[in-house]
Amino acid sequence: MITQLARSELGRAAPGRPSAVTIGKFDGVHRGHQHLVELLLAQAREHDLASVVVTLHPHPISVLRPGVRISYLCSLEERVSLLEGLGVEKVAVLSFTSELAQLSYQDFVSLIIEQLDMRLLLAGPDMALGRDRAGNVDALRELAPKMGFELSVVELLSEDDVKVGSGAVREALAAGEMETVNQLLGRPFALHGPVVLGAERGKTIGFPTANIAIGQDLALPSFGVYVTRAYLGESTYGSVTNIGQRPTFEDDRPTIETHLLDFEGDCYEQELRIELLHRLRAEVRFDSVDALKAQIAKDVETARDYFQKEPGR
Repeated sequence: MITQLARSELGRAAPGRPSAVTIGKFDGVHRGHQHLVELLLAQAREHDLASVVVTLHPHPISVLRPGVRISYLCSLEERVSLLEGLGVEKVAVLSFTSELAQLSYQDFVSLIIEQLDMRLLLAGPDMALGRDRAGNVDALRELAPKMGFELSVVELLSEDDVKVGSGAVREALAAGEMETVNQLLGRPFALHGPVVLGAERGKTIGFPTANIAIGQDLALPSFGVYVTRAYLGESTYGSVTNIGQRPTFEDDRPTIETHLLDFEGDCYEQELRIELLHRLRAEVRFDSVDALKAQIAKDVETARDYFQKEPGR
């Protein structure tokens, strides 16, 4: 049975004219996704169709295998904003539910045609729709003339014969290799959220920090200290950010603490965005607070040197 929820979600995104559609998770909206969207836009213009991206959320694995923990490379809101920023006419967020998971690929495609007036489906070679992922490219190619749409299968973006995909981004992120992460994304990896009250230990040792609250389902890089760029209101600051569990103080809960260079004032409850540019070091436990202070001072100087040598980054 096709759920009313799916109908209404797709219906709200209907462009009001025939459309070219691509479907996927689009977590992170990395350069591979951007490449796919560029091809969608080009083919939509060529066929005088509206361009529509259908993004599935939550990740299907979280529904099909509830015990598996899923983390996202960006929030759903940021995902939609990034896709819209690429010039897509409509972005449809389609809730992946247990009911949707039971649809055959024929019924799933019928739903897309019905609600979005789809005339062209853009697919990567690994696309698989419907129950048990039975709607692969071969099945869709056979289905297309029967249901009145054109299937366009395009090659995915690859570099050195490796697909530019979410897996590569996650692997680099887990290693703290921010230069690789940012190259794959086509932009700096960012975390943002309201500044919340922390233990205020940084203030007592001469390096006040802003603690950012983020969703627990967001992916984090390898714990450590990073050179970051911070955005607070209309201002931009060089910054140093510690991501981890503060082993010197035996904290268990991961925190994101940012020291803004050359900032004076209170940013509590303001929205702070940080872009992670370069990993300085792993998070370590120091024997004393004085040793920690000395290392933070070194980190700050290294960050200043980074921005002086590469001011545009």
